[in-house]
Amino acid sequence: MKLTPATEKFILHWGEMGWRWGINRSVAQAHALLMLSPKPVAADTISETLNVARSNVSTSLKELQGWGLIRVVHVFGDRREHFETLKDVWEMFLIILRERKKREIDPTLAALKECRVTAAAGSADAAYTVQRMKELIEFMELTAKWAEQAQGLSPSAAKKLCQLGDKVFRLVG
Repeated sequence: MKLTPATEKFILHWGEMGWRWGINRSVAQAHALLMLSPKPVAADTISETLNVARSNVSTSLKELQGWGLIRVVHVFGDRREHFETLKDVWEMFLIILRERKKREIDPTLAALKECRVTAAAGSADAAYTVQRMKELIEFMELTAKWAEQAQGLSPSAAKKLCQLGDKVFRLVG
């Protein structure tokens, strides 16, 4: 698969961005390649195009499938599995939001609640720690609630919500 300079630049950037967000660079690059591919792509083609080991591509594809960001597609006349990503970026956004909530916000909230209980049972200087944890828990609960409500939105409703941003910012000052 021949990449254009723009496609190459995007794939490299998406890989770097993913790495900064805690996603394996190869996973993010495979996702970027699939996002920009007009047709489903076989794993060996992804491996050759990205110059990444086939085993690494296989692991990356399994992770992307686990997130629900890509799906297997069968191409007539070809026995290999091909992969494509979701076409709607807002649908991708909602899936990533759901998965990050499940993998990051929920465990952090549980840990904070556990730490608050432990701190409250501690020494006299625990009051400050307990108060700070209470504030963090309130923040995380609000974030989790917002993420849960967003999951109930359709992709087009999520887009409309984000487009309301200017009005919301003006409303809250």
